[in-house]
Amino acid sequence: MLKGVNPLLHADLLATLCAMGHGDDLVIADANFPSESVARHTTLGKVLRLDGADVPQAVRAILSVFPLDTFVDTPALRMQVVGNATELPAIQHEVQAAIDQAEGRSWPMGSVERMAFYEQAKKSYAVIATSERRFYGCFILKKGVIAPDA
Repeated sequence: MLKGVNPLLHADLLATLCAMGHGDDLVIADANFPSESVARHTTLGKVLRLDGADVPQAVRAILSVFPLDTFVDTPALRMQVVGNATELPAIQHEVQAAIDQAEGRSWPMGSVERMAFYEQAKKSYAVIATSERRFYGCFILKKGVIAPDA
């Protein structure tokens, strides 16, 4: 355990987040997402597990150390609900609230059609699998930079 570091952020996850560079994508997935098969295509090449955590918990923990990319309009993406691209399930509202709280402002997520999401996820740096059982709990976060001290 480390002081001031969320206990969900285990050593492998912290090392991965640290190794990622500006513009790299991180997938945070629910329990139904094909994490193992998609992760084989990523830069890391294996899935990172956060068993016992739900997606909002994972997002809050990750955003406590992970800057979002300010060079793009939508550094956070959600998987669209099949047949209703504008529907926002409760889990997506919760993640939006976690993003807004971490960033100190409203920063709406973009959305990606389900099959396109899978393809984009394969191009990510890493996939984090959670125990989230609610549907459409799949997100992509783009890493930003930490500015030098003034």
